[in-house]
Amino acid sequence: MVNSIRGPRRCSAAAALLLSAALSLTACGERRGTDAAPAAPGALPTASPSAAVGASPGAPGASPYVEPGAGDGAPHYGDNNAHRRSGEMSPASAKDARREADRIEPVLKRLWEEGKWDPQSVRSALRPLGYEEEKTGPKGERLGGTLSVREMEPRFQADHYVTPEGTRVGLRVHDDACVTAFVQKTNYQVKTNGPYMESGCFEPPFAH
Repeated sequence: MVNSIRGPRRCSAAAALLLSAALSLTACGERRGTDAAPAAPGALPTASPSAAVGASPGAPGASPYVEPGAGDGAPHYGDNNAHRRSGEMSPASAKDARREADRIEPVLKRLWEEGKWDPQSVRSALRPLGYEEEKTGPKGERLGGTLSVREMEPRFQADHYVTPEGTRVGLRVHDDACVTAFVQKTNYQVKTNGPYMESGCFEPPFAH
């Protein structure tokens, strides 16, 4: 009786041990789906989505120095380019500037059609309209007059500056209103705008 009972118990105990060992091995070899794979030696950490290229200003990871509306996203773009923005014209000044632009436009059109775009020809053609040429002092202070006739702005090409043929025109209608124009071989243009902070009626050149 004793032997008939002991044999099955030993088998059951042995089977239980084998099953337990098998379960332990299975659990040890399992990889959970939420665990990250180990990084290779020397590998850089993966960037988080908030640091991705193209993150909008104000989003997590975006540069704190980018100003809203900055032209190219450069730091302090607005402050650095304030001198390139023309001033505001009052409605009355804008109306007066438009009236003078309508007087100047036919003169420049005629000169362009005649192939005359040098400063002397433009100056001579505009004098009959009654404008007095602007005069400035040694420090750039205005000494009277409202009309300024100049060569075209020099442009940097290859390794030197070149002054294209043509003429620029600036007319100070009021302290807050100008007419700016140009005439050259390819075209001519007349427009109205407020004065610029550092260069009066003429738009300041881009720095090279």
